[in-house]
Amino acid sequence: MQYLNLSIILALFAQVIRALHFDIPATQHSELVCVRDFVSQGQLVVVNLFAGGAVGDGQKLNLYVRDSVGNEYRNKKDIAGDVRVAFTAQATTSLDICLENLAQLKSASMSRSVELDVETGSEARDWNLISANDKLRPIELELRKIEELTDEIVDELAYLKAREERLRDTNESTNSRVTRFSLLIILVLGALGAWQLNYLRNYFKSKHII
Repeated sequence: MQYLNLSIILALFAQVIRALHFDIPATQHSELVCVRDFVSQGQLVVVNLFAGGAVGDGQKLNLYVRDSVGNEYRNKKDIAGDVRVAFTAQATTSLDICLENLAQLKSASMSRSVELDVETGSEARDWNLISANDKLRPIELELRKIEELTDEIVDELAYLKAREERLRDTNESTNSRVTRFSLLIILVLGALGAWQLNYLRNYFKSKHII
């Protein structure tokens, strides 16, 4: 039970530290403020955002959700209040949640307060609905959460292992190519040196120097 409570505390702590609160000044030109997270292919992602202010207050807050391979999941313009975005990641890559705050009035100095919370995988699931549908007791629900979280950790470790193997193979291939290239350079330099010595010897002989 002690390990169970510790796991629950760690899971809740991981959720807490993912929530961000910051202010975005309004600017005349596009200046993106981005938060990056790592997602796995097929993983559920939920972005919960609360933006202060109101539509038409002289600021235009835009939201862009993209990944590093070029997929764009959401593009919301002129947002305010509560915004919830849910989608499934199409690739294992880094995910960028970007915001820009465009000033509609040139003379005013304004900003928007933003609270951002990104949930992925088991964190993003509606556990209240799952508990109601499957009629789970609280301890069973927590065990289900830990089980899914453990599966995600195992999958991520397997991905990291496969990535390390690919990097190792690339490193070994690069070292092999560098070794062959170095040997080729040594052979070329040796052949060039021998040719120069032979040329100089023939030259000196033709001049009767040696």
